[in-house]
Amino acid sequence: MAELLEMGGAANRRIRWRYTVGAVADRAGDSGSFEELAMPLFAKLYNFAHWLTQERAAAEDLVQETYMKALRGFSSFQQGTNFRAWIYRILRNIFLTSQTGLKAGAFVSFDSDDDPPIEPAAAETPESVLLARVNLETIQNALEKLPVKFREIILLSDWEEMSYQEISETLGIPTGTVMSRLSRARRAMRELLAAKLQGASR
Repeated sequence: MAELLEMGGAANRRIRWRYTVGAVADRAGDSGSFEELAMPLFAKLYNFAHWLTQERAAAEDLVQETYMKALRGFSSFQQGTNFRAWIYRILRNIFLTSQTGLKAGAFVSFDSDDDPPIEPAAAETPESVLLARVNLETIQNALEKLPVKFREIILLSDWEEMSYQEISETLGIPTGTVMSRLSRARRAMRELLAAKLQGASR
């Protein structure tokens, strides 16, 4: 799994930092040919697909179908808007309607996303201290155990560094829901990591 993410020590520190800061600013509007816009995203789309499906072959099929569908529907993409959010949403929608996605969805919690978001106010928090004590493999294992809707929002925010607005466009949910769901996903992540550390210390 680690080779998919291509993350070393510096990147690991960046991931931990992303857990304690707000989302980056919105991307500027995109314009260009399909090849110009889509091909630079191939590796990241594959990584995202692999995290969703957790199977190499399924991820390859998902990315291939995403590019085919995106190419066929490229005329519907509005030049000057966010292409990355557009194509990620296509990939996610295909996944959710696939057998793998439907199976994963059966285990998704349907608890309300309307809880007020609880975001750390500073870099040095109990969350950041916890993350500093675990390695990347432990973080990856915890991510794999999260429900899909939690896993994907953490990946989009902390791996892909999407803004709240981009995540909103990708998932088709309001920005407020993005914030509350991300807060709940990170809380679930912290609980998994804390349990892992407690088990290792015994």
